[in-house]
Amino acid sequence: MSQNQLGTALGAQGVDWEVRIDYDRMRRERLERLTDAVDESGIDALFVFRLEATRYVTSFRSHDWPMAHWGMAAVIMPRGGDYTFYTLDYVHAKARMPWLGDHLTDVTCRGLDVPGGAMDWALSAKKRLYDQGIEPKVIAVDAWSPALYEALPKVFPGVTFVDGQSIMMKARMIKTQDEISCLRMAYEITMAGMAACTEFLRPGRKECEVLAEAFKAMYYYGSEWSQCSNIVCSGPYTAPYRRFTSDRIIGYGDPVIIDIGGRFNGYWGDFTRTWICGRGAKPSRELKAEHMKCYTALKNAEQACKPGNTTRDVALACGDSFILGSSLGHGLGISANEQPLLGTYKGVIEPENAVTLQPGMVFSIEPYSGTPGIGGIRLEDNVIITEDGCEVLSTYPFEERFFD
Repeated sequence: MSQNQLGTALGAQGVDWEVRIDYDRMRRERLERLTDAVDESGIDALFVFRLEATRYVTSFRSHDWPMAHWGMAAVIMPRGGDYTFYTLDYVHAKARMPWLGDHLTDVTCRGLDVPGGAMDWALSAKKRLYDQGIEPKVIAVDAWSPALYEALPKVFPGVTFVDGQSIMMKARMIKTQDEISCLRMAYEITMAGMAACTEFLRPGRKECEVLAEAFKAMYYYGSEWSQCSNIVCSGPYTAPYRRFTSDRIIGYGDPVIIDIGGRFNGYWGDFTRTWICGRGAKPSRELKAEHMKCYTALKNAEQACKPGNTTRDVALACGDSFILGSSLGHGLGISANEQPLLGTYKGVIEPENAVTLQPGMVFSIEPYSGTPGIGGIRLEDNVIITEDGCEVLSTYPFEERFFD
C-alpha cells in the first residue's frame, strides 16, 4: 500500500516517528508546476490576484472573504525570472514565512479595485519586471478588477493581455502527493461534519441547527474554513433543489440533502448525502426510485473514471442526472471548484472541450435526481484518478432506508 493510500489513516499534526505531509516539498513542487506552465505558455509574465492562487504559489494564508477581495495578496510570476509576492499582511508574512525570502516585497497591493491603488501596483509591477531585464510583450492575468483593467494597459502600452486563469488551472490540475494527502485529510474532516449532522438530525430540528453541528465538528478537527455557506435543505426544498440552508423546521419523514466541505491547509473536502429524518420513517417508493437513479448515476460515473477516458465520458456514464444550470462535478484542490469540470450549465461537455483524465486528478462527482411533489436526491463522492482507475475517497455510507 502506498503512502498516499495510507493517507486517510494518518493524523493531521506533524510527528517525528513517521512521514506524513512534507509541506516544504509541497511548496517546492507546486512552484515547479506553475513555473513549467508559465514557461510552456509562451507568455512573459503571469499576474495572480485570486487569493487561492496566491496561496498555491506562496502558502500565504489570511482571512477569507465570501467575495472577491482586491488587495489582500498578489503575485508576479515572470517567465524565466523570480516571482514577487505582495501582501497587505507584509509584517505577518515577513515574521512567519521564511521561505519567501527576497520574493516578499514591502510594497502594498492595497486598493486594487480603485484607480489609484491599481495604478500604483501596476507601476511597481513594471519596475520589478524591468529590474529583472524583462520587457513583457504578453502578460497573462488570472482576474481583473475594473480598475486593473484600466491601469494595466496604460502602464504596459502595446502589451497583449491574455487569460492567466487557464495557465494556473493547467498547473493545478494534477495534484502532487502532498496535495493529495491534504485532500484526504479534508475529506476526513468533512466526514466528521457529516457524522455530526446525522447524529443530530431528528424531527423538529431546524436546517440551520443541523448545519451548525457540521461547522462545530469540522472546526474542532482543524478545518480552516467552510467550502461555501454549505447546504442543508429538506422536504419540498429538495425538489427543485435549493442551494442554501434556511430556518425551516425539518419534519418526520422529510428527505434532507446535506452538502458540506471543510478545508485542511488550503485543500477542500466536498461531499453530499441525502437522509430521511426520523427513526422508523420510510421513504416513498417514488423517492426510492429517485435515489436509485442518482446512486446508479454516481457509481456508473465512478466506473468511467480512469486514465484515457475524458470528462465527457464520465458525464455520459452518469446519464441525465444533472441540475439545469449546474455541472455534474468539479475538480478539488486549493480551490473548492476548479478544473476539470465534468459538465457545463447546458449538460454534457462538448467533445472539443473535454479533458482527458490523468493520474493525480482529484474531483467530485455529484449527480442529482428529483421531482417536485416527491422530493430530490443529491449524492456526491470525491475521487482520485489512479494509474488504472480511480480511488473513491468517500467511504461514508448512504441512507440504508433507500435500499430496503
